[in-house]
Amino acid sequence: MEQLLQQIINGISLGSIYALIALGYTMVYGIIKLINFAHCDVYMIGAYIGYVCMAKLGLGFLPSILAAMLFCTLLGITIERIAYKPLRNATRIAALITAIGVSLFLEYSTMFIASANVRTYPAMTGFMAKTYKIGDIVISTQQILIAITTVVLMVLLQIIVKRTKIGKAMRAVSMDKDAAELMGINVDTTISFTFALGSALAGAAGILVGIYYNSINPLMGVLPGLKAFVAAVFGGIGIIPGAMLGGYVIGIIEVFVAGYGYSMYRDAVVFAILILILIVKPAGLLGKNTGEKV
Repeated sequence: MEQLLQQIINGISLGSIYALIALGYTMVYGIIKLINFAHCDVYMIGAYIGYVCMAKLGLGFLPSILAAMLFCTLLGITIERIAYKPLRNATRIAALITAIGVSLFLEYSTMFIASANVRTYPAMTGFMAKTYKIGDIVISTQQILIAITTVVLMVLLQIIVKRTKIGKAMRAVSMDKDAAELMGINVDTTISFTFALGSALAGAAGILVGIYYNSINPLMGVLPGLKAFVAAVFGGIGIIPGAMLGGYVIGIIEVFVAGYGYSMYRDAVVFAILILILIVKPAGLLGKNTGEKV
């Protein structure tokens, strides 16, 4: 029983990160029906910004995560304006190929600037290095921090989407872009804000991964990005609660597979889930075949 609880705790930590990345995928898809594969590399950039802040500038966790989120917000807006806005009325395949191109550009630009070497986050000290034992269950401060940070960001996201004017605009554009424009909503600003919001969450996920796993590299976004995409599809792509649910479920399943001696197959299991959900319920667990919402 204690081993089961330990795996669930570990799974929640990993799932929190997948959920934060998946939210970016699902929001952008909900607005413009684009799978933004460059999103996983925005997460990688966030990890590098966190590394610079903590290892080079000696900043603490809070200013570092805020800096990573701010930088990734600006990066997300820039990517949308330069790469995606000119393709607003282009075919979906053109936008998808562009997204893959932007992803590769970010990866190899990072390699050129920071080299392909693995970078190690500074060791956590003091309060951040503490672990807590409840029987045989071990919980680290990093795991608590990841869970709390994720919940706070998700609550803020829900407040923005459900309670603010820009949130209402996002939901309107996701339902009918042309009708929203006729009602006086600035569609371009709304789309840029959606990219900004998703990118900020990805930046937060990047620094959380850095402090949890302690190492980063320019290609670190590829596999977590694909798994976060699986999480978004699992929960229902275009649906915010679905991305959260999918992230936690995928994280827990992956940890269970690895924890019970099948770590070589954990990636295969995740992608098998993707195939299964597409066959059984293509709209995802919380999705409806009639339409998608942000």
